[in-house]
Amino acid sequence: METTPTPTPLPPIISVDDHTVEPPQVWQDRLPKKHLDTGPRIVRAPLKEMTFLGGRFKPVMGAPGDDGPIGDWWVYEDLHRPLTRLDTAVGYDRDEIKLEVITYEQMRKGSYDVPARLADMDVNHVQSALCFPTFPRFCGQTFTEAADHELGLLCIRAYNDWMVEEWCGPEARGRLIPLTLIPLWDAHLAAEEVRRNAARGVRAVAFSEIPPHLGLPSVHTDDWDPFLAACDETGTVVAMHIGSSSRMPSTSADAPPAVGSTITFANCCFSMVDWLMSGKFERFPNLRVMYAEGQIGWIPYILERADVVWEENRGWGGVADKVHRPPSELFAEHVYGCFFDDAFGLRNLDSIGVGNVLYETDYPHSDSTWPKSREVGEAQMGHLPADVVERIVRRNAIDLLGLTDDGLWPGAGTASTTGTARMP
Repeated sequence: METTPTPTPLPPIISVDDHTVEPPQVWQDRLPKKHLDTGPRIVRAPLKEMTFLGGRFKPVMGAPGDDGPIGDWWVYEDLHRPLTRLDTAVGYDRDEIKLEVITYEQMRKGSYDVPARLADMDVNHVQSALCFPTFPRFCGQTFTEAADHELGLLCIRAYNDWMVEEWCGPEARGRLIPLTLIPLWDAHLAAEEVRRNAARGVRAVAFSEIPPHLGLPSVHTDDWDPFLAACDETGTVVAMHIGSSSRMPSTSADAPPAVGSTITFANCCFSMVDWLMSGKFERFPNLRVMYAEGQIGWIPYILERADVVWEENRGWGGVADKVHRPPSELFAEHVYGCFFDDAFGLRNLDSIGVGNVLYETDYPHSDSTWPKSREVGEAQMGHLPADVVERIVRRNAIDLLGLTDDGLWPGAGTASTTGTARMP
């Protein structure tokens, strides 16, 4: 009698894409006093109007006394950005998750509180997690778009200090892995911030998947070279999350969010081709990039097509003088795809590369596999050998992010700076 093979037990997960919802006092506790009235702060106010169509999120805050649901809003310069159920959806039935404003009291505490986060990680078989921001957006676009870049730089440094010293501080016991921001408007300042944080053990920095969508230079220019050189020298991974170009993929201005949600990988796909054809991986041989929440099933065809284009068309394609090796070889050495639910990609793992895949849970977003990430992983990876599962779920992240063999961030509790005190 034939028996069904027992799925390979999933080792404790190192998630390379979770999220933090910043507590209300992150910037109020750290900015100079003269900036407290314009720097990021929380205001409780009614919602007047909110839409999310064609990949564009447009909320309008009401005035005190207006009708409408009450939520907590980040207010910064002229920006009004509410907390929404999509920011923190875990614990709610999928059919109950709607585009609505919420308060901190209405979200799961693990979204913003370290002990509660660790408890939710325990429930989900997660040992360690790298967390992207919420209010700054996925690569700090909020501060790039602000009018006052002097204040924006202070906000970025304040966020990074909070990330390293509190979110990933002693209370986290090495289980939370820091991901910092840079001032995207100045590559030299960005390089300084990379080095400042690398000196205290940070090995990952957020960046935009398609910078031109933010009005910034593309990776085909030399403009980013100071920043990339700093990442190359310090071993800092360039982490790009879907949506980090402030433009989620869509097809039309009136396309419902379900269209964009189905094709969220598209910007990652476009971005990866940019990097592979840019020549940057040959100029900066230690550079590594990762695509958070981009999934992996699309990668094999893109590598095949990129190799064909490089082989057949590089003479007229503008890359013969800077890309001297097949793109698939550059991918193998420099690029990491991240997934949390991609059975198709796992069935084609040989065409991607076991060493180029990382696992994630996306807590606390609506797509998150929490609290069943272990079950999802075992169901989708049950056909793989134990050593391959170990690499995907843990080992690749340990090697990439400079973690201990136990999967912990070694800088926890030792990365204090003088940056946390508010300046006069």
